[in-house]
Amino acid sequence: MRTVPLLAAALAGLLPVVAPAQVPSTSRRATPSRFDVTETTIASVHDAMRAGTLTCRGLVSAYLDRIAAYDHRGPALNTLIVVNPTALAVADSLDGDRARAGRLGALHCIPIIVKDNFETVDLPTTAGSLSLEGMRPAQDAFMVRRIREAGAIVLAKSNMAEFAFTPFETVSSILPGYTKNPYALDRVTAGSSGGSAAAVAANLGEAALGTDTGNSIRGPSAHQALVGIRSTMGLTSRTGVAPLNLAADIAGPMARTVADAVTIFQIVAGEDVADTVTARSRGHRTPDYTTSLDRAALRGARIGVLRQAYERPGTDSQVVRVFSAALADMRRQGAVIVDSATISGLDERLRAFTGSCNQFKFDIEEWLARQGTRAPVHTVAEIIRSRRFHPTIQPRLEAAQAESLPPARNPGCRARDDFRAWLRTAVTSTMDSLRLDALVYPTWSNPPRLIGDLNTPAGDNSQLFSPSTGFPAITVPMGYTRGELPAGVTLFGRAWSEPTLIGLAYSYEQATKHRRPPASAPRLVRR
Repeated sequence: MRTVPLLAAALAGLLPVVAPAQVPSTSRRATPSRFDVTETTIASVHDAMRAGTLTCRGLVSAYLDRIAAYDHRGPALNTLIVVNPTALAVADSLDGDRARAGRLGALHCIPIIVKDNFETVDLPTTAGSLSLEGMRPAQDAFMVRRIREAGAIVLAKSNMAEFAFTPFETVSSILPGYTKNPYALDRVTAGSSGGSAAAVAANLGEAALGTDTGNSIRGPSAHQALVGIRSTMGLTSRTGVAPLNLAADIAGPMARTVADAVTIFQIVAGEDVADTVTARSRGHRTPDYTTSLDRAALRGARIGVLRQAYERPGTDSQVVRVFSAALADMRRQGAVIVDSATISGLDERLRAFTGSCNQFKFDIEEWLARQGTRAPVHTVAEIIRSRRFHPTIQPRLEAAQAESLPPARNPGCRARDDFRAWLRTAVTSTMDSLRLDALVYPTWSNPPRLIGDLNTPAGDNSQLFSPSTGFPAITVPMGYTRGELPAGVTLFGRAWSEPTLIGLAYSYEQATKHRRPPASAPRLVRR
């Protein structure tokens, strides 16, 4: 076993963690199928099921075969912590439901990869840390419950940067080794949702759930040629997600296409009484986000280039070249590109900002307290004493433990919140004055780093604007640098402007079709 010793698992009453030899057998009652799961969509899966050429068991079996071939063997992508040992049984049950009901739910039988900081009642949830090894929550996270109710299968839990601490790489203590970028096995996936992104990019699952505090949906999506949605703060629930910083934490979908990401977003977005921030969404949630999938949305749209987000001395020239091509593509589709849009006073405000606001200890300890006796530790101090964490996060844990003031009494947190209020007003004012539908910039200014490289420019452009305003952002593939390294473009907008951003992202995606599968995980020949 890769994460839970057999004896410990038995004593804890856990379902077994699935190692290479333990990927559930797909032979029992398997339905022969030539359906190729590489680069499929939710719509193509459901079309095949309606045509009678694909069963749920056949779909899940195909994904399990790919996991066995590519996650632990072959390129050894190292994306998954645990594979759901009941996935085939759930698939059989869904096939039976379909035979009786004769219709498909929105996510019927869609195998979804779930980041390991989402609570799952049937699988361990560790936030990537050995300090939480074997913890089984009492219930599913809000989003996990929503996708299951819509018919999805939680196929596996994915590796992540431990406690979601870093945007730069995906390495944890619960799973030995780095998660590899399937487009270049010596490159990083970004963090912290890198396992989710790499698994979906390599076609080990149909789509994924990730979390984003400063970058962690959008960065890994950009590094793996995926679509990632970070919503307006309050439009999606964080209930049942191990927090990093609840002032900025967002959870949401990652997928190979805009349509798939939006199909999942439609299911998971909405008010949750257990997460009071979602009360803000009243009157703002769109009844059906899929109606915004408009190929012509770029026609006449005004899009401002936010150079403040990406121009710096270390910005990579190839990323700039690819981004310039993306702007040209948007113009060809009828968009008006305003170059550039400037947030006046931003540099001065950033230089004047002082103080710190580290609320991790307070947020994570509240979450651990809700786990009760299911959690092996309940405080950051206990985590540190356990020594059961990757050594690279020790400084982050110690800094969190040293924070004595809770956010409500911390002057640094008040200064942060004042800056965020100013930035929300400044961004909205800039967009209004220029009559913009969205702002645009490269998701990262640099290509994925080599694994182990923490010295060359990283290029993360996601930390400031969307997290600090609480406004939505979507990243979409915009091409490749070095011939093989994916790059993403971010569309960023006003609060509650998801329908506009979805339309623009879809229109750009359909006009360019930059997404291509990685060569490291080719189609399997099924005999």
